[in-house]
Amino acid sequence: MDATTLFVIGIVAAGALALLGVITIAYRRGPTAEPMVGTLDRKALARDRQRIAQQEAGTSAVSVISLTEEETEAETAPPVDPLLEREKVSKTEMQVTRRSFFNRALLAIFGVYLVQFTIASLAFAWPKLKGGFGAAINVGNADELRAEIIQPDGTIVPFFMAAAQSWIVPIAEGDAAVSQFGDLNAVAGAEGGEPGLMALWQRCVHLGCRVPSCVPSQGFECPCHGSRYNFHGEYEAGPAPRNMDRFVVEISDRGDMIVETGQVVQTARAKVKTAQYPQGPSCV
Repeated sequence: MDATTLFVIGIVAAGALALLGVITIAYRRGPTAEPMVGTLDRKALARDRQRIAQQEAGTSAVSVISLTEEETEAETAPPVDPLLEREKVSKTEMQVTRRSFFNRALLAIFGVYLVQFTIASLAFAWPKLKGGFGAAINVGNADELRAEIIQPDGTIVPFFMAAAQSWIVPIAEGDAAVSQFGDLNAVAGAEGGEPGLMALWQRCVHLGCRVPSCVPSQGFECPCHGSRYNFHGEYEAGPAPRNMDRFVVEISDRGDMIVETGQVVQTARAKVKTAQYPQGPSCV
């Protein structure tokens, strides 16, 4: 199961959980929910008591002649505050108020968004353990690659493998033995008189531009700043600080060329070149 499938499953599961949460909250609220009692404002309560006392005092002054002493005491007694005698309601009886419902709904929506963002971030950052750049990539049969790259007149037309971001180029068995990269596992299949194969990273080592091949000059020429390399990726001219980078390669038991795009080989500018450049007009 790849990362995209996990991402889709996570989004669907998160949406289902959010919907279930909203339905549960709405069900718990029920049709008989009581209104929520607000917080007691003591200043307002004191003003109400003062107003009631003033009203009662005025009524007592008008009817004091017709009231007995006992009735006067009863009439002027402080009134009972209904807020203090209110019946307390438990949370179970009160259930869910409108404010609580909307607060929980907002939290549920935010939680769904957070889960989706987390899943998307993990899917983006999760390494691809199988296939794709950064892993081992099968370029094809080594003999077929040699036949396609090496032309009948001896010129070279590099084979580009997009999945590996590599130019596949040949190198003679004798040249591989004296090159800088022959002992770095950057050459595969150079035995029995057959030329070996290398995978040059298409990225220019100067500022990372994509370097195209130039068949007329038999080399690679960067269109950005003019760095030039021969067909073995060895530095020839321009601001590049070293040879083109290359990947570790091997020939499988089935005769296929395997490019380990997660293992980069870097080499300094070669003092002795193993390929002639230029052999014709430049492309840049």
